[in-house]
Amino acid sequence: MRKRRYTHRGTGPTKKESDKSVEEIVKELKEIGASQSDYREQSLRIHGLICAKCAREFDYKDRHLLTVHHKDGNHRNNPPDGSNWENLCVYCHDDEHSRGLLGDYFSRDG
Repeated sequence: MRKRRYTHRGTGPTKKESDKSVEEIVKELKEIGASQSDYREQSLRIHGLICAKCAREFDYKDRHLLTVHHKDGNHRNNPPDGSNWENLCVYCHDDEHSRGLLGDYFSRDG
């Protein structure tokens, strides 16, 4: 007899009643999706193709190595002036996020 390792406890989001039509909800989701995907291009245009941390410069062919880091950690906070963004290369972006994890690990009481 096998034991199940993981069980679903039903702690996910619950269904809410909505006064909005399906068409209205789909329209809102499309608008949110479009604005969320545009922020990368906006940030690259505003801040340039350069890493804000290591100052490595990029060109069109390797711009995919630049990511947009949200300074406040909120990926939904995308002001049009770019004040919550900084362009980081993939290496600096990984370093930025791993520092927080490492700091949390070392700051534990123990």
